[in-house]
Amino acid sequence: MTQDTPDQLDRSLIALRRILRATELFARDLAQSAGVTPAQLRVLQIIAEQGGSYTPKELALRMGVSQATVTALVDRLVARAMVSRVRSDTDRRQTNVVISDLGQDAIREAPDALQQRYVRNFNALKDWEQTQVLSTLERVAAMLDADDLDASPVLTTGDIQASGKAD
Repeated sequence: MTQDTPDQLDRSLIALRRILRATELFARDLAQSAGVTPAQLRVLQIIAEQGGSYTPKELALRMGVSQATVTALVDRLVARAMVSRVRSDTDRRQTNVVISDLGQDAIREAPDALQQRYVRNFNALKDWEQTQVLSTLERVAAMLDADDLDASPVLTTGDIQASGKAD
């Protein structure tokens, strides 16, 4: 191998940086077009899929994050009038998160989500290729001591943190 050719270590770091950069660029495009972060967009999408209403507990379970993380995400969406909290008609102790017209608009204005592109391409792989990709990504997460972090299936940087705070 010549000195000008990156070795495998450098190539792996370059690939990792490209993934991180892609998530940063997507987050910037999303903020400019729809005014939300990728994690906030995913909350809006989940609520919209469910017919416009979801409990915080259901959101946390669906996203694979803590309820504190969901509360922080919903707080920011409430502050921007994209969702509201409404007491349940059937159980007064329960609060539902309901999407507003502004939240629906944000979904429509959002660019093609990075994770949606990933899902389409991942699903196009053969089963053995999916297993190989999954195994490799889990190994990378373990190498970075990141396998215990609070994370949802949202490709983003900085939104969901181990402390449970979210942008």
